[in-house]
Amino acid sequence: MKKRFGIDIDGTVTCPSSMIPYLNKAFNLNITLADIKQYDLTPLVDISEKEFAKWFKENEPVIYRESPLADGAKEILTKWRQDHELYFISARGSHLQQITEEWFLENALEFNHIELIGTHDKIRAAKKFEVDIFLEDKHDNAVMIHETCKIPVILFDTPYNRDPLPNGVIRVSSWQEAYKWVENWLK
Repeated sequence: MKKRFGIDIDGTVTCPSSMIPYLNKAFNLNITLADIKQYDLTPLVDISEKEFAKWFKENEPVIYRESPLADGAKEILTKWRQDHELYFISARGSHLQQITEEWFLENALEFNHIELIGTHDKIRAAKKFEVDIFLEDKHDNAVMIHETCKIPVILFDTPYNRDPLPNGVIRVSSWQEAYKWVENWLK
């Protein structure tokens, strides 16, 4: 039976360490993904939220254009695309639509729809597109989507999302593990 997948992009389809080289260069750091213990990066870079937001806005087009795919994402998304609908729902701003679509095309990733909502609150989009399952890397998003929409949410494990999870939010360490869980769920 055809299902509609809601899928986050950054840190889920893209490698969660995508931004680290840019942070290291811009802020003279030497951090790895293991050093990022929370989603908010301002404590690591030691500048104000306003200054960081300005830096990020200036650099996000190149960061997103050059983000590598997460290991296994392309192969598994390609398999799912054969039988299901893939709706990518991201907190990126709508001004990044062209860059985002070009990145998908360059990486030969098919999609039914890409929705850039400009906020981390993905519940409205998940409801609007009537997704049956969601894939995410941000802990509070995963929990809220699950609890509000009453759908399973796959949470890709990272050092910044290790808070406890309710039943219905499934932590996975790889795309292969996500694939196994989803295929079992589809049965």
